[in-house]
Amino acid sequence: MTKKVRVMVVDDSPVFRALLTEIINADPILEVVAAAEDPYEARDLIKQYHPDVLTLDIEMPKMNGVQFLKNLMRLRPMPVVMISTLTQHGADVTMEALELGAVDYFPKPALDATSEMVDIAYRDMINEKIRMAAGANVASSPSPAETSIEKAKPKGKHSAVDLIAIGASTGGTEAIRQVLSALPDKMPPIVVTQHISALFSGSFARRLDMVCELKVVELNVDRSPLIAGHVYIAPGDKHMVIEKRNGGLFGVLDDRPPVNRHKPSVDVMFDSVAETVGQSAIGVILTGMGNDGGQGLLSMYQQGAMTAAQDEATSVVWGMPRVATELGAAQKQLPLGKVASFLVSNAFKSD
Repeated sequence: MTKKVRVMVVDDSPVFRALLTEIINADPILEVVAAAEDPYEARDLIKQYHPDVLTLDIEMPKMNGVQFLKNLMRLRPMPVVMISTLTQHGADVTMEALELGAVDYFPKPALDATSEMVDIAYRDMINEKIRMAAGANVASSPSPAETSIEKAKPKGKHSAVDLIAIGASTGGTEAIRQVLSALPDKMPPIVVTQHISALFSGSFARRLDMVCELKVVELNVDRSPLIAGHVYIAPGDKHMVIEKRNGGLFGVLDDRPPVNRHKPSVDVMFDSVAETVGQSAIGVILTGMGNDGGQGLLSMYQQGAMTAAQDEATSVVWGMPRVATELGAAQKQLPLGKVASFLVSNAFKSD
């Protein structure tokens, strides 16, 4: 018999605690071993039950979820999945929680929308995220305060490539932050597809812009010219594809159905880069669950692009990078701390 994943639910709503417990216990490999209504109770129950995964509400009395997460990751690091409110404030705070080491998040429906709780897709999404979190490499995701980022410096002034494309999923928001914040402002245009909801992608871009020398924006204007020194984040409800017009590159919003269950999809972006930019591009796939991006990175490699995948040791979830590596799509496997220098060293010609 497979050992069950021990889950602890932390939420101040008795109704939501009961519903979430019902959802989690319906999964044959998950088991709720304890439930707490606030972080103080949670602290004692963690010592008693030693859960494998914590689901943690953000908005709670006595101590909010982010402050508790900060203490928890410092004293007893463990996989945590945040429960986020569907508001802009909830999005900003959830991004902060991911920076602090939370593995993932799922939305908390409005109090009067309990019908969402019995929706099969919603139930499956919650349990999939918890199962994935149980196997996450939490140690690979240090907090910003603990991360020493060495700035990468170009050895030349002339671009060797026209575009850099980066794809990621679970654990990717923090991985992307670490990579982009180590890059100089003089870089070719960079396009990023991160699996994220539409409510969160704008907040993600704004938070990146605050810590990067590069200008980071959400791609929310169709057919936007891609400019050097800029990073373009795919919105959470559209694919991003690259087109070439009159010798210039443009980011284009694409509303086709999800690919590999994702919208935006890394494969969609990488495939368009392979077709449009070819050997004048660099592709990197970072931490994430599933297989999105592997085939697209292979297409880039086959068209002559330089490609790399994050290594297992530094990935929160070595799913997408593993698939890309097994397909032979990645020329290099790199620890997260080496990705920025890889990009810089290959993006410029030596003087």
